[in-house]
Amino acid sequence: MTVSLEAKRAEQPFQFMAASYLIRIGAQPVQTLGELANSLQIGPRESIFYHTFQSLEAHHYTSFSSDFAQWALTACNEAALAEKLAIVDLREIVSLEDLRGILVQIVRDYLKEHPQAAERRAFEAFYFCEAREVTVPSGSPAWTLAELAEGIRHLGHQSLHYHFINSRLRLQLKTNDFSYWIEHSLNHPWLAARLNRIDFYNDTLDDLRQDILAILEPQEGR
Repeated sequence: MTVSLEAKRAEQPFQFMAASYLIRIGAQPVQTLGELANSLQIGPRESIFYHTFQSLEAHHYTSFSSDFAQWALTACNEAALAEKLAIVDLREIVSLEDLRGILVQIVRDYLKEHPQAAERRAFEAFYFCEAREVTVPSGSPAWTLAELAEGIRHLGHQSLHYHFINSRLRLQLKTNDFSYWIEHSLNHPWLAARLNRIDFYNDTLDDLRQDILAILEPQEGR
């Protein structure tokens, strides 16, 4: 007798986590693009995380979801730089130090081409913030695909963001917590790959949830 994928029991359960973030605002304002480049180079990794990965949630997946891109556009009036900062694909990033290097290179290359912009004072100062992640187990563990889908249906936005987007940094892999569990505990890499191909840049978190469920729930009866 063949057991359906939905009913198959995993080797290890999936534990949902409730995620929240403690935000600390830096005291030193950034007034110019030259100062931004220097601060990006030496600032804490928690700030790089907050203004890129975490800002995806705050900006609801707009074209300029990075805080750095937003500031370059609205406070510095440097649309070309904002576009370069905005197109950094976080789906390809698994290290904040790698991301730091990419951002620093973008700003410095731009200032080499536009040296007059380096010391031009912005309309509004930029303050680096740090995000400290706090997580606790939430709800019952999922042992089957059906239980995973049910848990995802009730996840809060921050927890969904934690499991599907921020997980790339935690796992050091270009994947998410759900796909990782489906591949390694349910032994279904093809389904894990389908889930991981969801483009989270084009979705709100509610849309993202529905996209995930649309992939998981049709497996019923297989």
